[in-house]
Amino acid sequence: MKIDQPKIPKDLPTKSFQDIFYEEDPELELCTVMDSDFTGETMEKVRLSNMIIKNCRFNDTDFSRIDLTDILFENCDLSNANLSQSSIHRAHFKNCKLIGVDLTESRFGNVRFDQTLLDMASFGHSKFEKVIFHGSSLISADFYECKWKKVEFDLCNLTETNFEQTPLKGIDISSSSFETITVSLADLKGCKVSSYQALQFASLLGLVIKN
Repeated sequence: MKIDQPKIPKDLPTKSFQDIFYEEDPELELCTVMDSDFTGETMEKVRLSNMIIKNCRFNDTDFSRIDLTDILFENCDLSNANLSQSSIHRAHFKNCKLIGVDLTESRFGNVRFDQTLLDMASFGHSKFEKVIFHGSSLISADFYECKWKKVEFDLCNLTETNFEQTPLKGIDISSSSFETITVSLADLKGCKVSSYQALQFASLLGLVIKN
């Protein structure tokens, strides 16, 4: 699946994330931010656009209702951050840690998660359109009552991921792996799985498969 890439100009000036405190509105754009530590801060309705953020820490930061557009996060740690009710479009998360992040009630469009840790991340009640999870860990992640449109899980770990009340029709998880998974039989209809996964689902449903 092709998705729109972030529109980020070349040769951006470098800023510190702390510079956001000096803006009239909580906004940063058209810059590169590196090695900033914004741990434990609270700043709602932040807007970040057309920028690169590398090697930064946002652990336990409250970014609720954040707006992210045309942005690359690389080697960043957003574990346990609050990004609920966020709007994320044309964004790329590369080699990041988002363990326990709160992304509930959010909207994702043309977003890619590459080699990213999303264990125990909460996505409940969110909307996804053209989103790729690649080579990422989603152990115990929660996708309760989400809405999908063109979403791929490519080579991901989906062990104990929760898809309750979320129809998986058209969603391809065949290259991903899991030990157990939470999903209803009705919501599995139309999901693309491998033959081995089909046996796993049959076992989870209590079926006894005979040779």
